[in-house]
Amino acid sequence: MTNQIALTLALLIVAIFAADALWLHLGLPVILGKAMDGLIEHVSFWR
Repeated sequence: MTNQIALTLALLIVAIFAADALWLHLGLPVILGKAMDGLIEHVSFWR
């Protein structure tokens, strides 16, 4: 991965979160937090 690709991906992620906070109001951080919690529970089960 080049620096340009990494920077573009980082800016895209920040733009998605900014659009959610300003216009969409979907609660994207909460949705991702719940998904991450489910993933952690799943992985800890297989430990």
